[in-house]
Amino acid sequence: MIEADPYFLGYRQEEQDRLGRQALELAADSNWLFDHVGVSAGWRVVEIGCGPQGCLGLLAGRVGAAGRVVGVERSVEQAQRAQSFVADCHLANVEVLHADGRKTGLPEQSFDLVTARLVLVNVPQPEGLLQEMVRLVRPGGIVALHEAESSTQRCDPPHHAQTRLLELLNASAEMDGIDRTIGSKLPRLMREAGLADVRVQPWVHAYPVGHGRRMLLLDFVENARVRMLGQKLIGEAELNELTALLKRHLEDPETLVLSSVFIQAWGHTTDRP
Repeated sequence: MIEADPYFLGYRQEEQDRLGRQALELAADSNWLFDHVGVSAGWRVVEIGCGPQGCLGLLAGRVGAAGRVVGVERSVEQAQRAQSFVADCHLANVEVLHADGRKTGLPEQSFDLVTARLVLVNVPQPEGLLQEMVRLVRPGGIVALHEAESSTQRCDPPHHAQTRLLELLNASAEMDGIDRTIGSKLPRLMREAGLADVRVQPWVHAYPVGHGRRMLLLDFVENARVRMLGQKLIGEAELNELTALLKRHLEDPETLVLSSVFIQAWGHTTDRP
């Protein structure tokens, strides 16, 4: 039985729509990672926390008819959306498994690659996910991750509302055992999990007016609104004031909006074939 889902960003319909956009917005970064990992025809791949789409389509095209892609998702609603995506796109080499990423039930040492994108930054006890990923990879296989250091979002001119809202999100997550700064710790955590030759690629993006991720911080605040109010971190009137101030600032085309620092890291299991 899967325990209650601690996923920080929740499952509002607006969040599902955002995740659909994210699959397109982050596709270039993910393709860069899969290029450098060397994902190719015939590979067997697992994506942990695939959500409603994730990288399933990208991976399916790379492994081809001879390969296999398994998406693992602990939310039943998300798993159903992913299954619909797979069916609509006729991805015959992809299956979606409703399971906890820490206990997938998949056979050990059976996959060439296990990957996840922006999952560890949103859940408690990420070490458990890493342990399962290492368990699933064959000798010499690869674990490849794409995570964020979510305290590093910036804009210029700076604005106190952004600083305060980031502080609130980080504090709320910390109260639930979630580390929104995990991106910078990723290489160390991977080495501690037993992976070797860990390589790293950082990314920072600018989000111009009209970009789907320019208002990302406000999207996250709305996802966490009920949680933060329930935790008594802030009152509703102050929260509304801060979000309104930041929205006006981000709508100004003269404001430079930068992403969090994203960290891609990949390494192989130490037992070579």
